[in-house]
Amino acid sequence: MPVTTQQLIQWKQQGRTIVALTAWDCAIAQILDSAGVDLILVGDSLAVVLGYETTLPITLEEMIHHAKAVRRGVKRALVVVDLPFLTYQESLPQAMHSAGRVLKETGAQAVKLEGGYPAMVETVHRLVQAGIPVMGHVGLTPQSIHQLGLRQQGKNQEAGERIFQEAIALEQAGVFSLVLEHIPANLALQITEKLRIPTIGIGASANCDGQVLVTSDVLGLSEKQPPFAKVYTNLREHITKAVEMYSEEVKDRRFPS
Repeated sequence: MPVTTQQLIQWKQQGRTIVALTAWDCAIAQILDSAGVDLILVGDSLAVVLGYETTLPITLEEMIHHAKAVRRGVKRALVVVDLPFLTYQESLPQAMHSAGRVLKETGAQAVKLEGGYPAMVETVHRLVQAGIPVMGHVGLTPQSIHQLGLRQQGKNQEAGERIFQEAIALEQAGVFSLVLEHIPANLALQITEKLRIPTIGIGASANCDGQVLVTSDVLGLSEKQPPFAKVYTNLREHITKAVEMYSEEVKDRRFPS
């Protein structure tokens, strides 16, 4: 049976951990889905796959294009799509239009928005009222890289309290789940214990209800690994060796044999 947003909330109540990864095309999505991943995020980390240095340049059209491919490869997992930078922050009508396009054109079941400041909480509330499932995201928010950098957030009491209150406000606004990125373990525990909705951690310790990583980091495809990622295999090395072998055989006329 396909995973639903309500099922994620039930799993939190049951103490069942949620497994999430990112995908950027149909082939990767099929593999993740068949391996039993619960939630597949078409993250704006796709920007790095497309050659951008940060997530900021990626467009809504690029996200929709890849989300369509991902959705075609998924039978069970819940598919969530990031709204890219400046496709939802300018106004509520802009956010509604962007989120609506994603759901209508890709077949994904939800969108993800970054930030928990008051205007964003109101945007989330209105989207949920319109029937658009929303995943929240607090802590390190990559779309604010020029303001926050890539360092851990919420390390002092004031910053931690702000993130804690943002999490509560987003739950009240109607998000079905909340990504906690690169925050201290004790803060992640406080938020997870307080909320009725599941928290999905990335660099936020095992105190969350689930975990998400960028799949290219997990597979060893990334040139630079974030400090909180774990490499489970080194596909970059395997692919390089395979291509070198192929090249040698073609040059030596051993392929095709």
